[in-house]
Amino acid sequence: MTNELLAAVDLSKLPLGNGNNIGNTYKDPATLVTIIVKNSLTIAGIILLVLLIAGGFMMIAGANSGDQKKAAAAKSMVTDAAIGFLVIFLSYFIIQIVQVITGVPIL
Repeated sequence: MTNELLAAVDLSKLPLGNGNNIGNTYKDPATLVTIIVKNSLTIAGIILLVLLIAGGFMMIAGANSGDQKKAAAAKSMVTDAAIGFLVIFLSYFIIQIVQVITGVPIL
């Protein structure tokens, strides 16, 4: 049933650029969703790494200067990055569960 629903989506009329259509490049919506999800998880991981490094540097600089506001902002940044990592980590497993339930290969 799920494959029938995905097959009913017509991608051939959506422009991609250079005179191409999405339907000519990606034969089914599952392929397009897979590419989007994989790339978004990679970009989110890179952003997480940058936030952790920046928060660490801010924490070191805040502790060195003795300014409590800077140290608190750095701690907040690292905490928010850790929560973001948890959300990304859980979203990956939710995608895996959806993949098992629907039978559509997403990742």
